[in-house]
Amino acid sequence: MSRFKKLPCSFYLRPTLTVAKELLGKYLVRKLGGKLLVGKIVEVEAYLGQKDPASHAYRGKTKRNEVMFWKGGHLYVYFTYGMHFCANVVTREKGVSEAVLIRAVEPIEGIEIMRENREFTRDDWDYWNLANGPAKLCEAFGIQREQNGIDLLGDEIFIASGGTVPKSLIGSSTRIGIKSATDKRWRFFVEGNKFVSRKRSS
Repeated sequence: MSRFKKLPCSFYLRPTLTVAKELLGKYLVRKLGGKLLVGKIVEVEAYLGQKDPASHAYRGKTKRNEVMFWKGGHLYVYFTYGMHFCANVVTREKGVSEAVLIRAVEPIEGIEIMRENREFTRDDWDYWNLANGPAKLCEAFGIQREQNGIDLLGDEIFIASGGTVPKSLIGSSTRIGIKSATDKRWRFFVEGNKFVSRKRSS
């Protein structure tokens, strides 16, 4: 794993919208069964805690969202729709409860394992559809409830430095699948990347 340089804790302790945009182009790295799964982050959404009605932490701390209140640099994993997991990067200092949802990655390494985790057969799997959504990503990377609260400075799951995406290539839109704060353009993605989950006109 020496090929991948972990982001320092200080990266996560900055303003959440800054962290969200700068996560684009970084590498999500997962050690699973002695193998590495790697994906380049191409789409994210920011959630600004108790000042954001769309955030899980808007109404305060609960057993479900407790990890959001931890110090930045942890992984907040939640279960949704009774069938899917989604992974978020906790930001800011302890108690602030802000986070960035990782919506999509471009698969780089461990693609065969990701395919098996998605239960695609060799004949029917779609490379572009492998991790182009938050639930698909978690399934491909084997991220479940047990990974909730993982320290991103550890070795099981971490985010590594990568190329900087030019501002001219960072698109933004309103967030997907929410009913509150629908005017906030806090979804960021790499323009033109085929692994972005889907376009939004707003």
